Amino acid sequence: MGAILDAIHDKLTTAFQPTRLEVEDDSARHHGHAGARPGGESHFNVTIVSAAFAGQPRVARQRMVHRALAEELAGPVHALSVQARAPGED
Repeated sequence: MGAILDAIHDKLTTAFQPTRLEVEDDSARHHGHAGARPGGESHFNVTIVSAAFAGQPRVARQRMVHRALAEELAGPVHALSVQARAPGED
């Protein structure tokens, strides 16, 4: 794991106490594309399941995740794919 991946994992864990959290560095697939950085850690896929998302529409869930990761999204993270679900929606 890299420092940015660790920060994403830690912040999402603290913010949402998820029952499932997967953070994948997908940067290698974007090598040479806009926003790609040498050494990776620029493109991520997140799958998160948390009771915090219950009753929230998809866009609201994504906004919640983006708020939790505002610092990373303002700097080193170029792209973030989010699948946010409530328990039982897996």
